[in-house]
Amino acid sequence: MDELVIAGKPYSSRLLVGTGKYADFAQTKAAVEESGAQIVTIAIRRINIGQNPDEPNLLDMLPPSQYTLLPNTAGCYSAEDAVRTLMLARELLGGHDLVKLEVLGDPKTLYPNIVETLDAARTLVREGFKVMVYTSDDPIVAKQLEEIGCVAVMPLASLIGSGMGILNPWNLAIIIENANIPVLVDAGVGTASDAAIAMELGCDGILMNTAIAAARNPILMASAMKKAVAAGREAYLAGRMPRKRYSASPSSPVSGLIE
Repeated sequence: MDELVIAGKPYSSRLLVGTGKYADFAQTKAAVEESGAQIVTIAIRRINIGQNPDEPNLLDMLPPSQYTLLPNTAGCYSAEDAVRTLMLARELLGGHDLVKLEVLGDPKTLYPNIVETLDAARTLVREGFKVMVYTSDDPIVAKQLEEIGCVAVMPLASLIGSGMGILNPWNLAIIIENANIPVLVDAGVGTASDAAIAMELGCDGILMNTAIAAARNPILMASAMKKAVAAGREAYLAGRMPRKRYSASPSSPVSGLIE
């Protein structure tokens, strides 16, 4: 399959996965391995990657030599908090600059605060970060984030953790059509068919966490998501047949039949 390129680096997998909500780090590792993901996102404010030396370190399970780490700002509700969190991540990870920005609007819906997101994005880009940004499915906002200098925009399909799938495919299609940087669905995917549909729309990739971690069998779901993302991408590249109402066309030719 063709490669996903983020900030100039190619990846063979178009599935990005989170590391939260698993039973333990061992299950996290097993699910990530089964998913085939090469980019792994980490909530700096929730998961230990060295800031708490007396606690288990996720990096012992998912070493930076094997995965591209994507520190994120989950749990931040202001641009100031988000910037501070990613400054800490860069220090902990030895100058690492590829990050995921999310600034939330409220704890109930976890919908993004777009004003604060734009503010944080400007600061982070100015500070030399390569910013992948969680945002609403507003095409105008997505374009503004691209113009600020973000390396990828990541609109929600539906609310974080909802598993509701893609609720507005038309907005996603507009964002994809007008973007000159990768567009990845972030949030709302619930099962493999959701992932396939997102990829068939032309998304460059998908980032998910709850859909895998909250499944009855996270390891098996990770495998299913890997296959769904790959199949959806292939279907997009192949180009689906046109939809036709009341225009039956037999799969086998009817001319030249033996009588």
